[in-house]
Amino acid sequence: MTSGEDRIKEALLFLASLGLPRAQQNDRSALCLLALLDLPPQKAWREARDPLIGVTPIMDWVRENYQKEYAPNTRETFRRQTIHQFMQAGIVVQNPDGPE
Repeated sequence: MTSGEDRIKEALLFLASLGLPRAQQNDRSALCLLALLDLPPQKAWREARDPLIGVTPIMDWVRENYQKEYAPNTRETFRRQTIHQFMQAGIVVQNPDGPE
């Protein structure tokens, strides 16, 4: 079984391989990616999914699955410094359930 820290390192390598800027190669971005894939430490990469999940639920998921607590006022940091860049890189789609 992979530890949480090992899984975060794997996610960081994945972000680097996608060519994301260094500013997005950090634990917060790695944890966002893992949440977007619903990939807790005990799941294999092949079990990744693509659930619809917003920023606050991402933060909750990270706390529950990786025991990383982020203050509620960091929500905008998640959105502006990670999710926005993920959208620009084509990793996520904004509101895929209502693209209009």
